[in-house]
Amino acid sequence: MTGTTVAVAQFAPGTEDNVPAITRLVAEAAGRGARLIVLPEYSAWFEAPFSDALMSHAESLDGPFTRELSRLAERFGVWIVAGLIERAEGTRVHNTVVAVDARGVQAAYRKQHLYDAFGDRESDRIAPGALDRPQLFRLDDLTFGLMTCYDLRFPESARVLLDAGADVIVVPAEWVRGPLKEDHWSTLVRARAIENTAFVVAADQTPPIGVGRSMIVDPSGIVLAALGTQEAVALATLDRAELERVRQVNPALELRRFRVAPRSEHAG
Repeated sequence: MTGTTVAVAQFAPGTEDNVPAITRLVAEAAGRGARLIVLPEYSAWFEAPFSDALMSHAESLDGPFTRELSRLAERFGVWIVAGLIERAEGTRVHNTVVAVDARGVQAAYRKQHLYDAFGDRESDRIAPGALDRPQLFRLDDLTFGLMTCYDLRFPESARVLLDAGADVIVVPAEWVRGPLKEDHWSTLVRARAIENTAFVVAADQTPPIGVGRSMIVDPSGIVLAALGTQEAVALATLDRAELERVRQVNPALELRRFRVAPRSEHAG
């Protein structure tokens, strides 16, 4: 079968060294043929709720965590997407997702929509990313675009990626458990695929905080691969011919009459 094989790899990051778990998941996914492995938001370090320890675990984009990801990418011949805590100016940090290959960081996205909802206040400790150019990377004949978790609730985030040329929306997440949250997760992941006629690769943290249920969805909204609530890996092959077929049948991107423009007062 032609196409690019990708994997979602879900686990529950904690406050200790998460590299061994990441290595185990990357090794499994690569051994099963994955060219890209997508890990959750906050893969490098996570606690709930956040404490003052958060600042001490913030790194630069060329820090120890991304260097370790690059070593893993070189060792297994893959690309890796994962979340980390990045240093920022002032008293807050960035919630950042990176796409890494053997050369290092090739794309870095700082979360723009912060999770100030359902009783949480991510913005107390996290600074929003600037509304700058979409973060994309190319693998084989597909263009991948980065977004994060709560961004799923804002269709504009995905549409900006599509306007920039993305074929695949990549979503590392820490989708917090709660009433109806599993349903929101699966509905929104599929909706972003359907309305954009794009593949979506969404990797969540597992319980006790996240819902798990990582999935890979095709441009018609069909779930190609999905997981439950345990640490695990799932793979699917993304075929450009299928993407083009769906967009020919449903040319929604060509037929739309509106563009996305940022609200300057929320420019970060």
